Amino acid sequence: MRKGIWTVLATVLAMLAATTNAAAAYPDKPIQLIVPYGAGGSTDVLARAIAQVAPKYFSQQLVVVNKPGGGAIPGRVDVARSKADGYTLLFGWGSGEDLVVPHQRPLPYDLFKDFETVCRMSVHSIVLAVPASSPYKTLADLVKAGKSKEYMTASVSTKGASVDITFLLFGKAAGIKVTTIPGSGGADSITKLVGGHVDFGGGHPSEVLPHIKAGRLRALAVAFEQRDTSIPDVPTFRESGFDVVTAGSVKGVAVPKGTPKEVISYLEKKFKEIADDPEFQKIMKDIGQPVMYQGAEEYKVWFKQAYDQFGSLYRSLGIDTK
Repeated sequence: MRKGIWTVLATVLAMLAATTNAAAAYPDKPIQLIVPYGAGGSTDVLARAIAQVAPKYFSQQLVVVNKPGGGAIPGRVDVARSKADGYTLLFGWGSGEDLVVPHQRPLPYDLFKDFETVCRMSVHSIVLAVPASSPYKTLADLVKAGKSKEYMTASVSTKGASVDITFLLFGKAAGIKVTTIPGSGGADSITKLVGGHVDFGGGHPSEVLPHIKAGRLRALAVAFEQRDTSIPDVPTFRESGFDVVTAGSVKGVAVPKGTPKEVISYLEKKFKEIADDPEFQKIMKDIGQPVMYQGAEEYKVWFKQAYDQFGSLYRSLGIDTK
């Protein structure tokens, strides 16, 4: 009996020692940064900016892996079901798929049981834009046209995400019907918009700014409390007479639940060093994304508050995103 107890105890201690040693050696191979969207969108652009600066602070390479499709849910499933060893990270933690979609339908994972927060890197605005050839010069022009049509079409990155919800909120506030057309990510959505396949669309500054500068798109409004410093000439929805303000798109990092605390602390520290890096901050300014870092505990609180607020807003407006 006593021998059996000692055997079990020895096994437990050996497992604990192995876990501790593994965490101490971390990382000893490349780390995958899973982006559940297509290449070229705002989440992908930010992930690649991080990967570019990461060699200064990480002893191993950060490899950006795009897993688009399925409303950005399959990529999250892959991370949730991956080994909790710190080598598979979810990038984009806090996007609409996390803050909005769970209020709409069941998901194949539990946000709060299957993931652990590492940090937040950025929050950026949502820009409504039209093709340069569009007859709509202002938001008022767009709304006037919308009132005379059965519906207006708008390209969005994914169904149920922050851009989708923002445009649906705009339609409700303006008294027009908006039908959103989802793509495989931000880049695909902007391609549809530039091609004139929809009445309007948009995304985040990093996605629309190159096309605005090239004369392919015209921005009409941003859904922030104040004007976005990356596109200061574009008025807010409120300035144009429509009470549409959203948190924008949140770019955080998460890992599978059960990842060792020592690994999470390591990642949190390294991402903070990247956030403070002058080269990274310049890249972020150039691509039109603000650096808004929060550590794990602070971001957990912010995340839950934003999640609850979106749920309340979604229910009170009765928006149908199906």
